Amino acid sequence: MKNTRIMRVLLISFLTLVSLTTIVPFYIMLIMGTYYSNDLFRGIIAVPGTYLVENMKTILASDFFRFYFNSFYIACSVTVLALLVSAMSGYAFSIYTFRLKKAVFNFVLATMMIPTQLGLIAFVWEMKELGILNTHLPLIIPPVASAFGVFWLTQYFNGSLPREVIESARIDGAGEFRTFFQIALPFVKPALTSLGLLFFLWTWNNYLTPLVVVSKESLYTVPLGINVLSQLYRTDYGAQILGLSIGTIPIIVLFVVFSRSFISGLTAVAVKG
Repeated sequence: MKNTRIMRVLLISFLTLVSLTTIVPFYIMLIMGTYYSNDLFRGIIAVPGTYLVENMKTILASDFFRFYFNSFYIACSVTVLALLVSAMSGYAFSIYTFRLKKAVFNFVLATMMIPTQLGLIAFVWEMKELGILNTHLPLIIPPVASAFGVFWLTQYFNGSLPREVIESARIDGAGEFRTFFQIALPFVKPALTSLGLLFFLWTWNNYLTPLVVVSKESLYTVPLGINVLSQLYRTDYGAQILGLSIGTIPIIVLFVVFSRSFISGLTAVAVKG
């Protein structure tokens, strides 16, 4: 009994330390957004400053919330479309039998091993030839075909969708699309929630792709828009950090609202995989 109590105290202490290690940097980021840039280098910052209003004025003057809207609608578009494509592909790989099925699936997995940076030049050239460079389409269309999403949902369909349910739906006269949307998708809701959060997070934080395909300031996303807060001869770190703090709000809200579904989806996929 005594050993159990000691282990519990040690475990709580360890988890508290880990939590503080995670929370303190975020707290410092929030506090730094309330300071004048030069004051950030004068020592350790632990209490809020008095420059919050001025930093907010700098953000508003840069049309930052337009960048915010750009990131939001791009992330939402990618999330919805990528979930649809990944779910349909995973359902096909799990349920249907066709020639070269294993080879195609292995090819999809192989594409996950290629770093994005290796194909960056070819990607920009392709977008230019298609005439969609310097638009939001290169930020929406390519991420829809996610090899990770296909693999994720294929594994989940294999482990959670009974074949008898699909056969019963077909016997009852349900078409393939109705079977997919009304019968199959409810079985993979936890996986869809977890994958949707990941898609939104990856798209929201994407910096490299917008950097090379977008040059009009009106099309900037939040990661690019933060750089606009700097002036020609001076970097406004206080305003940039405040912009970073504002940029994390959607991610925090999503994880607070869907944290249980996210964790259950990750756990279920790990077990079924």
